[in-house]
Amino acid sequence: MGKTIVITGAGSGFGALAARALARSGHTVYAAMRDTTGRNAGRVADAKAYAAERQVDLRTVELDVLSQESVDAAVNTILAEAGSLDVVIHNAGHMVTGPAEAFTPEELVAVYDTNVLGTQRVNRAALPHLRAQRHGLVLWIGSTSTRGGTPPYLAPYFAAKAAMDSLAVSYAAELARFNIETSIVVPGSFTSGTNHFATGGHPSEQTVVPAYEARYAGLMDQVSQRLAALAPAEADVSQVADAIVEVVDTPHGSRPFRVHVDPANDGSEEVSEVADRIRAEFLTRIGLDDLLAPQDASQLLSGERLDRLSDAS
Repeated sequence: MGKTIVITGAGSGFGALAARALARSGHTVYAAMRDTTGRNAGRVADAKAYAAERQVDLRTVELDVLSQESVDAAVNTILAEAGSLDVVIHNAGHMVTGPAEAFTPEELVAVYDTNVLGTQRVNRAALPHLRAQRHGLVLWIGSTSTRGGTPPYLAPYFAAKAAMDSLAVSYAAELARFNIETSIVVPGSFTSGTNHFATGGHPSEQTVVPAYEARYAGLMDQVSQRLAALAPAEADVSQVADAIVEVVDTPHGSRPFRVHVDPANDGSEEVSEVADRIRAEFLTRIGLDDLLAPQDASQLLSGERLDRLSDAS
């Protein structure tokens, strides 16, 4: 049965590919992006043409993750048009490159605002509806940089993605008793097929950059070339969209907590397996193992659950 899905940052890259793939899979998909009547008007037209050509239910909605008012309006529009919301996909993000020292605190805050606080704004708008219906999926698009190899000159982005991952892990436990499931799709480095680097920001204050250029000349080009060399020939950004579709289409309650799509194999999957195992073991040790999977009302009222609550008290 088709679900109603909103995916943020769906104007290009992973978001646009995933929105189209999910629509082809039979879902009603809202590709959320900002400035739909301005600089993204062409992308809105492209999505509309794609939906008509493929006969799929792909729609667009104005949504700026930097504005709670915009996020609230987008969720209200979706509920008014579709009547429900089943899946929230946090994909919006912004990348910046350059020596960490060169960025002002305000510039780091801006990256954090998009990649982390943006997800919080969307959750605060959408989760009341998912909690009320006692069913749903929150899917986060992470990064292997959170636990894998981390080349230099990407510190603000890496720090923000790590913060987002921590937020996702905490939300997973806090939403489980509302029967809301969490999955984290973790892409690795894709050096082609997205515009992350092309549209990425740079430090506005250039006073310290020359000192770094003297010792790290051409570093970002070297990183890109070496990452590209690590990736197998068949690596394609569409694999991320395919992974998202597979997670969404998996029956509720049996979705994987974390899925890696990492052509460079930077070690993130190995480290995440340990971290996620320790999380599960710890929650089990303190009697909160029910938080490891979504729980419907019947499960919460089961004798086993009541016994556990009684023992804890």
